[in-house]
Amino acid sequence: MRFFKIIALLLLLQLAACQRPETIHHTSGRVFGTVVDVSIYGGSPERAAQVSATVLNEFDRLHHKFHAWQPSMLTALNDAIARGEPFVADAEMVGLLQSATVLANRSNNLFNPAIGHLIRLWGFQSSTFESQDPPPAEIAHWVAANPRLSDLRYNGNTITSINKAVMIDLGGYAKGYALDRAALILRAAKVKAALVNVGGNVLAIGQPGERAWMVGIQDPRGDGTLASIALHDNEAMGTSGDYQRYFVKDGKRHPHIIDPRSGDTVDLVASVTIITSGGTDAGLRSDGNSKPLFITGPEGWEAMAARMDMKEVLLITADKRFLMTPAMRARLVQKG
Repeated sequence: MRFFKIIALLLLLQLAACQRPETIHHTSGRVFGTVVDVSIYGGSPERAAQVSATVLNEFDRLHHKFHAWQPSMLTALNDAIARGEPFVADAEMVGLLQSATVLANRSNNLFNPAIGHLIRLWGFQSSTFESQDPPPAEIAHWVAANPRLSDLRYNGNTITSINKAVMIDLGGYAKGYALDRAALILRAAKVKAALVNVGGNVLAIGQPGERAWMVGIQDPRGDGTLASIALHDNEAMGTSGDYQRYFVKDGKRHPHIIDPRSGDTVDLVASVTIITSGGTDAGLRSDGNSKPLFITGPEGWEAMAARMDMKEVLLITADKRFLMTPAMRARLVQKG
């Protein structure tokens, strides 16, 4: 009888352990010039730390490979383009550039990573954002040069350009790609659930217990959040805003997002938040797809969202108006 009592006690202890809430393990770092965070639900702290370290190492690899102004494979490509010479890249870079070209074409080139010369001219290819006053003639020169990703030509992994004005800057795209790479690592490690945040671009894997991951939307003019959204498995949320990389000159805010049509910074929008889901590129789409909506602004964002088949969009104007799609309104959990 005593033996069966011991067995029963062990079973009760095991049941209690199973019912005990799982822990969320957080690992943070700084890559891509921003804060990154990996949250893993369940498992041991040691296992979570090991998997998170693998993710952060992958982020570091991508950061150095696609850096826009420090020596990297991307700067080597840009140098070759400026010389009018071919460049031997690799399959990863070719695939990323070709996917970016599809998005650029779909957005009527409002998403345009080929305008690196304009980004540099405004001072945003730097770790600091000091006040700039680019000469209008120089802005006009690079706008007239009309650099586009569609100027690139591919022969296997060899890249050439028919336009020497192309200078590629993947600052509005590589973070999303990093999210998708993180998802591959975390799913291969068979984590129960995880949430990856790369500078405000967030991707969810699984569900931490009985509730979905809750993610806040930053107040573009304050320190807190305006609302929360429940993110489900393989959903990503991306935000483009004017409140992190910017400078103010003569009372005008100049964010890092540039309209390729004018060569000027965009000051009508404070932030655009979108939700993407499905496939193996939800993170990539959450990063790149928000830029055309930001540039189009309050008057044309709905048409651009329809053009890009974006159903969940929140746009906050510089004068604090909230514009959103019905699908996004249905998902917001507003504060207060």
